[in-house]
Amino acid sequence: MVVQDTTEILDRILERVKSVDPVNTRKWFDELTPVSFDGGVLQIGCQDLSWAQYLQQRCQANFTQAAQSITGHLVAVRFVVSGRESAADTDTAADQRHVLLHPDYTFGSFVVGPCNRLAHASCVAVSQNPGMIYNPLFLYGNVGLGKTHLLHAVCHGARKQAPNLNIQFHSCEEFVNDFINAIEQGSLPEFQNQYRNIDILIIDDVQFLREREQSQEEFFHTFNALYNNRKQIVLTADSAPQDLAALEERLISRFKWGLVARLDAPSYETRVAIVKKKSHLRGLELPDNVAELIAQQIKTNIRELEGALTIIYATSRAADRPITLELAKQALGVQEVTLARGIAMSDIVQSISEQFDVRITDLQSKKRSQSIALPRQVCMYLARSLTRHSLEEIGGHLGGRDHSTVVHACTKIEQLYKDDAAFRDRIDRLTSHIIQSNR
Repeated sequence: MVVQDTTEILDRILERVKSVDPVNTRKWFDELTPVSFDGGVLQIGCQDLSWAQYLQQRCQANFTQAAQSITGHLVAVRFVVSGRESAADTDTAADQRHVLLHPDYTFGSFVVGPCNRLAHASCVAVSQNPGMIYNPLFLYGNVGLGKTHLLHAVCHGARKQAPNLNIQFHSCEEFVNDFINAIEQGSLPEFQNQYRNIDILIIDDVQFLREREQSQEEFFHTFNALYNNRKQIVLTADSAPQDLAALEERLISRFKWGLVARLDAPSYETRVAIVKKKSHLRGLELPDNVAELIAQQIKTNIRELEGALTIIYATSRAADRPITLELAKQALGVQEVTLARGIAMSDIVQSISEQFDVRITDLQSKKRSQSIALPRQVCMYLARSLTRHSLEEIGGHLGGRDHSTVVHACTKIEQLYKDDAAFRDRIDRLTSHIIQSNR
């Protein structure tokens, strides 16, 4: 079969795959190339190992079905990288079996804002000079704020600098299970060799070492061996080291030897940028007002932003309609009342002052008494929900407080909103009052 025919076949396969599997479609699919079509095997060329692994894991079945449907023959699809044979056989070292990197999770696709600037900068530095600075690097924050993205980006960046680096990248659960299996199979020396003779160790969700005494002991010695040999250690958790209950003090102490960086929930502007970046990776043309709608509706979790984008895209395809603001509202079930415009900080401060019977000057003061602190936190929460002000601007309106104070206030009010029905009713009434007053 000639190359031109193979190129045409691949174009048709890509068109079919994009249609049946929009969730896993990526813009870089257009850069895939036909390598050969011989003996019933279609080899598709990828520019990067992570591309081949992604296609092998998530898209293999759809590519195969499309190829068989288009050619009318039994066809096997294989993904190759730089002349290697297939994604399953492209590992050049045993350690690479444990570094299946997501092609989307690079530094270039990570949106930097006040909520994550330190974490991002430290990860870039570590990827460029592993073991030399910020060792260990400890990242913490709630679920869905970008910790795993940064871990993948560290691997991408480090391998770009030195392709032969030996990297072990695991969840904490995988580390524990490997350790248990090594004990059961009598292969503890092999386990220790796997983890202690490497260049970079990355463990995600290290908080799951809690109440696992033997695993903590083994990790302690692994940590010491790597640290003493100036090998890079990167850890993530849902809490700061000192807040990790049921972990040995000697481990907690070591986690704080290097740099500890927190990731907070993204501001409105950062959320809009994230939605636009995610849509670009998928090759979607997303109107600005739709990106803004998604950012307004989802405030604390980046994964939920991606989920909303997927829902909108799926609705668009099912209805055979372009993505518009009206379609996005329909897809997300957005009530029109939540989309009021023109609300100013002064409107919110005035309403809070009246509803909580506190003076505006007290809300904007440095006073921290509970009778003033709670209304001020409600102000911050509503300002983030109903205006487009940045975290810094909201804090500036309320006594010159920084963005981390605003994030803490919003988190506290969101928790109260979930846990306390009376408080939830009060906030809902207050929100409706502010919206109706500004129609």
